[in-house]
Amino acid sequence: MSLKIYSTLTRNKEEFKPNQAGKISMYVCGITVYDYCHIGHARVLVAFDVITRFLRARGWDVHYVRNITDIDDKIIKRADENGEDYTDLTSRFIDFMHEDERALGVVQPSQEPRATAHIKDIVQMVGELIAKGHAYAASNGDVYYRVSSFAEYGKLTNKNPEDLLAGARVEVDEAKEDPRDFALWKHAEDREVGWPSPWGKGRPGWHIECSAMSKHCLGANFDIHGGGPDLPFPHHENEIAQSEAANGCTYANYWMHAGAVRLDGEKMSKSLGNFFTIREVLKKYHPETVRYVLLGSHYRSPINYSEDNLIEARSGLERFYSALRGYENVEVVALAELSDDYSARFIAAMEDDFNTSVALAAMFDAVRALNTAKGTAEAQSLAVSIKTMGQVLGILQDVPDAFLQADSGEGMQARDIEALIAERVQAKLDKNFARADEIRAQLTDAGIMLEDSAEGTKWRRES
Repeated sequence: MSLKIYSTLTRNKEEFKPNQAGKISMYVCGITVYDYCHIGHARVLVAFDVITRFLRARGWDVHYVRNITDIDDKIIKRADENGEDYTDLTSRFIDFMHEDERALGVVQPSQEPRATAHIKDIVQMVGELIAKGHAYAASNGDVYYRVSSFAEYGKLTNKNPEDLLAGARVEVDEAKEDPRDFALWKHAEDREVGWPSPWGKGRPGWHIECSAMSKHCLGANFDIHGGGPDLPFPHHENEIAQSEAANGCTYANYWMHAGAVRLDGEKMSKSLGNFFTIREVLKKYHPETVRYVLLGSHYRSPINYSEDNLIEARSGLERFYSALRGYENVEVVALAELSDDYSARFIAAMEDDFNTSVALAAMFDAVRALNTAKGTAEAQSLAVSIKTMGQVLGILQDVPDAFLQADSGEGMQARDIEALIAERVQAKLDKNFARADEIRAQLTDAGIMLEDSAEGTKWRRES
């Protein structure tokens, strides 16, 4: 089966054809670093992490670029509020972002360009747009993109440029030729953050940063451009207009966008103040539980964040880890080495626009088969398959007992549980079955599930 990707540009699922055989160039819009990352950010980070993991597992040479926006109005505003230099603010939150990524098992991109390191590239592209008549320096010191000069403006989001004028109001002192025009370069006063340019001291507009960084890292045309659900308009629409006008060629061949994370039906975002930071959630839930919530739905589908979904995700992972008890020492292999029906279904689902929910269903069927075949060579082979598929999704990376017995900090301590289990074993040897039953009941009330077998008693925490 060939790889198929849904492209926002064509609004269709298309067979993927790379610019270079065996290689994929991908640029994903990263995070504006002025605050902690929230679960909405995690959705994008994990979605493209899994996409990259799978493509590499299938043998593709993936050059994955994810930028950092380290200069922006929000950054400057927050730094001013804190009374600190904007570079101190961004440096701190870049470190926090990397901590969150590592906690979630997100692999670092091939390149992670920062906007402030590409001012020269940005100034050069703005100059090219002015020279070609696609931009103009205004009387207020800003440089604007001339939207009317790009006939295909709106093609990504199917917006008619003329419709964008509806309801627009142009102030008397407005420097723009057209209210739809957007800033490429923003004038800065002497005391403000800025860099020298042919149009005076200033700093880049948000949209031009990605156009310049993606060109520097991947060239004028590349395979895949990705990002979050709020980026198609205006950010990506403006990127297309800038890049294609400046470079004279198609910008990105395929456009991919992750779905939103919602809380009680509303989009989760910093601007709405209804977000949970990654580190807040990880204080209570295992990182793989958070990943699993984000993988449980197709990457393009919206997710409703809730405690119930996290508990359900934990329960799903418990089924995997319980099945893998006793197979801790099996090692993962290359995805291509798997030959069972479950892995074939897993690969088919992932090659169909990275459908993780269907891929997980194939893994659950493999778990059922493993539980039936326990103790046989077939079970050993299935355990290898499950762990290999899990590695592609970034889950099942823990030792089964470590995951199943992990404490959120609110439950009974492991040493106390082990002591009660030992007392229960002795009580049974002493034929004091009443005491043994009391201990089981006590542990059950504390959310501790016991599993007796010929090999002894294992325990896990209830979801």
